[in-house]
Amino acid sequence: MDPALIGARLAGSAVTPLLKKLLVSEGPGAGLTGSARRIRLSGLVSFRGERRTLTEKDVRRLAGTLVERAATGPGEPPFPTDETEAVTDALAATLLALGDLDMDDVQAVALGHQALARRLRACAPPPDGLATPSILFLDTVTEAACRHILEFFTQRSTFVARTLVEQARGQADLHAKTDTLLSRVPHPDVRDADFERRYLAHLARKHGRLTIYGLDLHHSPDEWPLDAAYLSLEATGADGGVGTLDEDGRLLARQRDTVRADLALARHDRILLRGLAGSGKTTLVQWLTLAAAAHGRTEGMDYLHGRVPFVLPLRTLTRHGERLPAAADFLSAAGCPLTAPEGWADRVLAARRGLVLVDGIDEIPEAERGRARRWLRDLLAAYGDGNRWLVTSRPTAVGDDWLASDGFTELTLSAMSGAEVATFVRRWHRAAGPDAAPYESPLLDALRTTEGVARLATNPLMCGLICALHRDRRGFLPRGRMALYEAALSMLLSRRDRERDMGTPSGIALSEAPQIQLVQRLAYWLTLNGRTQMDRAHAESVVRSAVPAVQEASAHDPAAVFTHLLQRSGLLREPTADAVDFVHRTFQDYLAAKALVEQWDIGVLAAHASDDQWEDVIRMAVGHARPRECADILGELLAVADAAEDRETQLRVLVLAATALEDATEVSPGVRQEILTRTAAAIPPRSIDEARLLAKVGPAVLRLLGGPEELDDVDAYHSVITACHIRGDAALPYLARFAGHPALRVRSQLSYAWSNFEARTYAEEVVSRLDPSGLRYYVASPEQVDELIRLGLGRSRLEVDAKLPADALARLLHTCDPWSLTLRRDGQRPDLSALRHATRVRALTLRLRYDAVWSTDDLPERAPLGHLDLPDTLPADGLAGLARLTTLSSLNLWDVQPADFSPDAWRALAGLPALRTLAVAEDHLPSFPRGLVLEGVRTLRLECVGQPELGRLERSCPSLERLEVVGETGGTEVVTA
Repeated sequence: MDPALIGARLAGSAVTPLLKKLLVSEGPGAGLTGSARRIRLSGLVSFRGERRTLTEKDVRRLAGTLVERAATGPGEPPFPTDETEAVTDALAATLLALGDLDMDDVQAVALGHQALARRLRACAPPPDGLATPSILFLDTVTEAACRHILEFFTQRSTFVARTLVEQARGQADLHAKTDTLLSRVPHPDVRDADFERRYLAHLARKHGRLTIYGLDLHHSPDEWPLDAAYLSLEATGADGGVGTLDEDGRLLARQRDTVRADLALARHDRILLRGLAGSGKTTLVQWLTLAAAAHGRTEGMDYLHGRVPFVLPLRTLTRHGERLPAAADFLSAAGCPLTAPEGWADRVLAARRGLVLVDGIDEIPEAERGRARRWLRDLLAAYGDGNRWLVTSRPTAVGDDWLASDGFTELTLSAMSGAEVATFVRRWHRAAGPDAAPYESPLLDALRTTEGVARLATNPLMCGLICALHRDRRGFLPRGRMALYEAALSMLLSRRDRERDMGTPSGIALSEAPQIQLVQRLAYWLTLNGRTQMDRAHAESVVRSAVPAVQEASAHDPAAVFTHLLQRSGLLREPTADAVDFVHRTFQDYLAAKALVEQWDIGVLAAHASDDQWEDVIRMAVGHARPRECADILGELLAVADAAEDRETQLRVLVLAATALEDATEVSPGVRQEILTRTAAAIPPRSIDEARLLAKVGPAVLRLLGGPEELDDVDAYHSVITACHIRGDAALPYLARFAGHPALRVRSQLSYAWSNFEARTYAEEVVSRLDPSGLRYYVASPEQVDELIRLGLGRSRLEVDAKLPADALARLLHTCDPWSLTLRRDGQRPDLSALRHATRVRALTLRLRYDAVWSTDDLPERAPLGHLDLPDTLPADGLAGLARLTTLSSLNLWDVQPADFSPDAWRALAGLPALRTLAVAEDHLPSFPRGLVLEGVRTLRLECVGQPELGRLERSCPSLERLEVVGETGGTEVVTA
């Protein structure tokens, strides 16, 4: 018989009273107090205990009734009729098993009718001897009976209360177990926060020290706290920086944008930073890492608060030629000893909190740079938005706009100005201790008066070496770059330990020459393989194979010799436990060039003539070479230039040959003249980059450059840039010839170059002769302020650098009081108090930091201010404060961040009584309130990328006479006249 039919026959109302007889009714309540303790099923059945109302015989009669009702009906009987009594006995035994179960009603209901039936059958005697149909019938009847029993339990007044109690107890138990589990396995957020604290502390320790070259280890540490020794340098971008309007409201040409290198990421999320060897790229990476890891300690770097740095030196990541790492492998690939929680790097980058610092595109082989770009693009596709990205490279390692399509802004680290060199020298001597103090002033004098020394001191590395050698040689400095490196090697390899009576701490005493022979083998291998880092085991094997041929070293154990070089030479270091590199790339280049010349691998030099990684190597090879060898190398370079298929490669190789002449000890006049003649064929330079490249030739290129009378405006501009980048007085007569040039940007370039030269000499030779028509005098130092005041200049237009001290600025404005002023100021709360001295200013351009806090109260009160160009951030009191400037007729808001431009800002503009000319950006338009009218605006300048909808804008300016749309390139289209 179908089990469903049996269940239906037992579902009638007559069955329920029969099954209720098996059970005892309870009073209300949950059974938690008094004698009503937790009661098992054995206490709820009516055939057990003191309240028994049924006997086992009664239970059997009840079972018989259930069997009869289940089997009654038409059709074939569900079991053999001769087994009816046996089935009844088995069912009775099963029901009696209720009294043997160790559970209460709540637990029984939770168990379910099928599981309860299985429990009963397990407790009852097995139905031996029954046929299969009888056993199946018995199982079905038992389950149906259990369904009715459980239904009875749920109707008892105590059931709901007891169920709630049990649920509460279960939830409390579950909470306790969950808390225990969480305490043992912390939540990812907790693990992440804990790990980040450890990771940032590790970065602060690792990158918080700066090596000061040449310090006496016996008296002073060879490292110095980075936040005390770091010198912030400037980075320059492409054309298209600051835009201003002249007194007639015309748009002036934009100048090259200059920004503090460590603040560049505050303006741009993605930067490709170029810089020469030793210019401070890696130190900048350290500084940014420290600023993010030790937030609150570094003034001006608050924009990195909450950022998590990932320092990725490519020389380390590609040491074995392996694939560049995914985000999850950043730490291990960079040699970080800490183990991050699984998925941590992904979570940081996905949350847009990352600071990704990719250092040294130039330090991997050229063939691998395309792969590195694809790797970087994959990372950008996954994590680009919101994170900040810095990629560093030597200037010529990658082409122009190498990452421009990926949204990277290209900047170039500027050479150190005279003021920055002086600051570096003072900090170096302070770090070196009291014994170095007597050498500070003589060195500063030498840098001002000795052209050869001043030309070498252009970046932090060279400045550090000059300071160290000046002190080490008691005030004597070698002449020329090759002599400088030779003296530095002598200081590091032998003189320092010997002159400090160090003895032989490693148990090995080697003179200078054998150490150079061994170390240059490492430099040769690294350069030949396009690397700057190698495995420690491989480095040791290179030295081991070279030791037998070096007589002075052959008596020692090769492993001990390698350890001595690593620990005592001052040239090698272990950035990680299993890697070796040189303390600076320049020492590697110098020693590799020496090895190449000694082995006369001239073919190798020629083959790499257009490879940016080999530029310094080839120059230094010319310096190491004897006269005949030098002529051969230079001849090979000219042959490579002849075979070049494009102008860029040809010019690069020609400039390489010309600059190598400076390092040559002896070179025939014929070879020298041929190189200069060939270089002259590439003059005048055709671009800013070519102009800077030609400047590397040095003073010799000056006599090849044309004069103002033979050059058009563009060629004159590029030629002046070349001369401006040639340090020393040799360039001054040439630059002075352009002082009266009719092209404003030529004269502006001469003004901007002032900081590259000694202030008074340049002022007398060049600045005093400049035609002032339309010119802004650029002022960056107190010495330049003194010269402008002495010469009576700067009363028309001034542009002030952010580094000019506040007292010098006040003195400048009080004396000159120009009518046009471009003012740059640093700091979150810039000191603008000097503006009170500006009583004649009619055009003011403010350039402040991205997070600067300032007010319209800082603007000059007594001046007839007609044009105002605002910085990135609006004044704290909003634009409404400009209403007090009753003469303000022209306002440029191009640089204001769109997020700061609210409907209230537009309403404030509508309230400016004299406003006639307004310059805004396309990104400002979405916040323009509907129905607002700019009644007085007659000229509107809109900076945009695409084709904006202009109809609504024109309708909002009923007095509009002229609408100019300015594109990305600065081109202006007059839409309405």
